[in-house]
Parts: sequence; C-alpha cells; structure tokens
Amino acid sequence: MPASYAYLGPEGTFTEVALRTLPESATRELVPYVSVQSALDAVRTGEAEAAFVPIENSVEGGITTTLDELVAGQPLMIYREVLLSITFALLARPGTRLSDIKTVTAHPAAQPQVRNWLKAHLPEAAWESAASNADGARLVQEGRYDAAFAGEFAAARYGLEVLEADIHDAENAQTRFVLVGRPARPAAPTGADKTSVVLWQRDDHPGGLRDLLGEFATRGINLMLLQSRPTGAGIGNYCFCIDAEGHISDRRVADALMGLKRSCLQVRYLGSYPRAEVEPSDVGALRPGTSDEEFTAAADWVARCQDGRF
Repeated sequence: MPASYAYLGPEGTFTEVALRTLPESATRELVPYVSVQSALDAVRTGEAEAAFVPIENSVEGGITTTLDELVAGQPLMIYREVLLSITFALLARPGTRLSDIKTVTAHPAAQPQVRNWLKAHLPEAAWESAASNADGARLVQEGRYDAAFAGEFAAARYGLEVLEADIHDAENAQTRFVLVGRPARPAAPTGADKTSVVLWQRDDHPGGLRDLLGEFATRGINLMLLQSRPTGAGIGNYCFCIDAEGHISDRRVADALMGLKRSCLQVRYLGSYPRAEVEPSDVGALRPGTSDEEFTAAADWVARCQDGRF
C-alpha cells in the first residue's frame, strides 16, 4: 500500500488542487478528511504519513484553525509550502437563478475574500460556514443551502452549475498551504528557506514582545508572519506564531532561537523548509555581521580573548 497524505476534504477543495502540485503526491494515496484537526490528528496517530492543510491567505493572514492545531497537542513539523492563487465561483443546483439564492456557504476563510461581492450582488443572503469550500458545494448538492463559494472545478464533481465565476474582492489573492509531518531532521538548507516557531512569554511585562522580536532584529532576520493566538489561560494571555527568513542551520537563525529559548517560557519549533516560489538568487544580501562566516569569526575572537591571545 502506498503511503498516504491526509488533506482537508472532501474532494474538490483548493487544498486538493494545491496538494496535487507536489511531485510526490503522484506516489501517495491522497485521503480527504473532514477538517484540519482530523487531518493533522491522522499524522499524530500514524494513520497518515503527512497532512496538507491551509495555513495563511493574503487577505486575512494566518488561518487560525491550523495555527491553533500546530500550537497545541503533540508536536508536528512543516516540511513544504505551496502558494495557490485563489478565485471563487458561485455554485448552485441546475436551474437556480441569482434571485433565488437566500443562503450561501463556504469555508470561513473564504468570506473575507468575497465579502464585497456578496454585499453588492446578494445583500440579503444569509452566510453559513462549512468545513471546507468543497464541503459547502456538497451541502448545496444535498439541498442544505442555495449556493456555495468554491473553486469552479468543484462544479462538475458535485453536479452544480457555475452562476458566477472569477469572484474575488482582492486581486492576486493567494493561499499558502503546508505539508505537515511528525518531527524529524529538517531538510538541508536551500538558500531560500523559512523557519516557523511558536513563542510563549515567560511573563507579561512592558516591551515583552519587543524583546522577543529583538532576537531576530539584531541578527538581521526578516519576519514574514507574526500572529498572536490566545493560550486559553485567560484574557490577555497569548502566544506568538512567527515565520522568519532562514534555516535553523544558519548561524544567525540558530543563535536567535537559542536566545529565545533562554528568555521564553516555551519555544515550539515548527520546522525549516524551502520557501515557495522563491529561488536563492531572489533572496537579498544578508545584513553586515550576520553571515555564518562572521558568526564564526566572532566566536574565534572571543576564544582568543579567553586565551589571552587578542
């Protein structure tokens, strides 16, 4: 039996489309799950080799369901990411007219991406969230709702018609998906990598977040995602999900993580992996004093000082 990849289903989701862009997907059994949580739990229990789930979109930022699942529970690691351009279609049962639509459904992350279109064209329609966009299409097929926002490709799969296509409030909207597996040695650095971590402050104090971010700033590490998530320990208690440029094998990144480990209550490492659609030649020059060679030279200088050889 081939190894399996779990993904946010059912069939016909944007997640499935993005997953099939990975070359290794052709050699895996692709198994749809009803939620992000169930897909990630399949990895934790060994039911699946890896899970493929959405984690961020360019309109609303981090997808909280996925972030919260990575923050809590048995640790998992991100190994790959994929960017997919997103545009929606309004799908309905054959014979439905736009004026017939009283209820619409889709994944909650879709709503901010079609909110203005919905207000302009279906101002009286009631919104109901679905587990995924394809699941919304399935519910329309079953008669639960009048229409669903989903990928146009889902229409044939669920016997629906496309009432409107190319729906989006923001041009060039993209969603980022990640391949998540059990913890292991990260892949070798490519020169165009990203490192993801979750940080818990040791205590709440003025400038606490600045102190955490300073570990990256002083080492010339650019951040690409910073999102706070409640810890569940009460109002005002948050952890911070961070994506940073670089690989854990880079001296500047490893040094920053060591600094964070010393100062934070807890640090959860989520992996170092290649950045999607970015080549090493696209990455800008490092800030002076942050290259591996300069870290090595500084360590050698300290050792010479300790030996009285400065």
